[in-house]
Amino acid sequence: MFSVSGMNMNSAGYEVFEVLSGQSFRCAEGQSVLRAMEAQGKRCIPVGCRGGGCGLCRVRVLSGAYRSGRMSRGHVPAKAAAEGLALACQVFPQTDLTIEYFRHVGGNKPDNKNYEEVTS
Repeated sequence: MFSVSGMNMNSAGYEVFEVLSGQSFRCAEGQSVLRAMEAQGKRCIPVGCRGGGCGLCRVRVLSGAYRSGRMSRGHVPAKAAAEGLALACQVFPQTDLTIEYFRHVGGNKPDNKNYEEVTS
């Protein structure tokens, strides 16, 4: 289990808030963040293979606790995972989560159309 500050237990599922889009949605116990988002018609995280292999749904967990399923270490190296980087298709909340869509295309420059807008 990974834990980042700010835990709130909720027996009816967990609230997931994506900061760049400002969207939030509920995630049932045992459901991945990506599946919950899709089920509720939200589009704050891109959808790819849904199996942890493509890296398209990469997010940074800013707060909350979660467990991770299998992810490609090419997209989420162990050190990055320890710092909260994960694939939304393999993130299973154990508390409410605050996440940020986070995609890199080499180097350390985020490739996110909202990045400049949000940080400027």
